[in-house]
Amino acid sequence: MRMMTAAVALATAFALSVPAHAEDGASGDKGKWQIKLLGSAVLADGKLTDKTKDLVGLPGNLETKANDNYVPTIAVEYFFTNNISVETICCVTQHDVDGTVGLPGAELVADAKIIPATLTLKYHVDAGPIKPYVGVGPTYFIFIDEKPGAAAKTLGADGFKLNDKFGVALQAGVDVPLGDNGLSLALDAKKYFLNTSAHWYVGQTEVIATRHALDPWVLSAGLGFRF
Repeated sequence: MRMMTAAVALATAFALSVPAHAEDGASGDKGKWQIKLLGSAVLADGKLTDKTKDLVGLPGNLETKANDNYVPTIAVEYFFTNNISVETICCVTQHDVDGTVGLPGAELVADAKIIPATLTLKYHVDAGPIKPYVGVGPTYFIFIDEKPGAAAKTLGADGFKLNDKFGVALQAGVDVPLGDNGLSLALDAKKYFLNTSAHWYVGQTEVIATRHALDPWVLSAGLGFRF
């Protein structure tokens, strides 16, 4: 929570500084909008941090890990000035959560789809034609179509739910122009900090409740077009 508060405060401070730079040219002739088509590696954690309910007798040393995924991503960015922009992304990523210790290889969560709604405020460094940047902002993970894994089903669980959660995203990357037509090579890295709660049910009765640190890295590469 302290990290989220600090990130939001920093983003707000940057946003409040934008009018003071408005006379810098509001992106000049480079265009205010940029769209990026990216391929992204979503490298999730999924570590078990707490068991708040256990009616089935899970191993006391149980640890978990979410699998990695590779997805297409669209990023849309608006430049207030040549140095300050705001960006949002669109993608859906899918993950299983398996046991690593206690129940090694046991599938506990199957095909949980995540929409990582993310908004970052970015600062672009003037470093010649290559444009490195850093960013920070809030994220909200929306979980859809999650199911109990095969191992959970053998324990009798026939229902499953992950709680949607707020978190923080830190970002760094670089845009490398490919000529003078607005096209660029884009390299981007985001680190998310976010926990969620998982709940398994037998009928309407909750039998297992756990907390997990998702904390994924999202590493992306692709092409951008500024207009």
